[in-house]
Amino acid sequence: MSEETATSGPIIGIILAAGSSSRLGRPKQLLPLGQQPVLAHTLANAKASKLDGLIIVLGHQATAIQEQILFGAAAVVINPRYQEGQSTSLRAGLAAIAPNTDAIVFLLGDQPLIGPAIINQLIDVRRATHAPIVLPTYAGQRGNPVLIAHDLFPELAQITGDQGARGVIRAHVTEVQEVAIPGDPPTDDLDTAEDYERLQARFAALASSRD
Repeated sequence: MSEETATSGPIIGIILAAGSSSRLGRPKQLLPLGQQPVLAHTLANAKASKLDGLIIVLGHQATAIQEQILFGAAAVVINPRYQEGQSTSLRAGLAAIAPNTDAIVFLLGDQPLIGPAIINQLIDVRRATHAPIVLPTYAGQRGNPVLIAHDLFPELAQITGDQGARGVIRAHVTEVQEVAIPGDPPTDDLDTAEDYERLQARFAALASSRD
């Protein structure tokens, strides 16, 4: 994470990783990917970015996850209401940030292919334009992660049910700053065994291309 002093308050990453992985039958946060669990890759990418701080929201199998993944300086928040939907994790993370936070970058724990460069582009655009919402597009389609600025935090705190920030984004559609990311989308779902096999293949291909 960046040690530079933020000019307009820190930008904090919140990794949402509380889900029960009901369709997989085992915690997808801990699925092996290369030499580390899936969530460890997401965590490493966030730590390598310009984020000024990091919060991880856990719920299902929180103890097992904490036993297998070293979170270091990142703050861990436990969401006991995770079964009520993603909004409860979003609000739990939001409640843990400092009052002077300029913006939040919401990351999903099961998207380990989103590298620090993508996160950094969102941060750079926020710093340059002061846009209240900054998000990436992949082949013209909006994806994750999503940056949301402090002016919209009260609206985020009102979200309920099994949804993230989509409603807030829709309500402020004219204020969204898109960042076009070249290449294949790194944000495939990880809900089924087939999704996991596809992720393993993509991870192996990326690792081979770096050799």
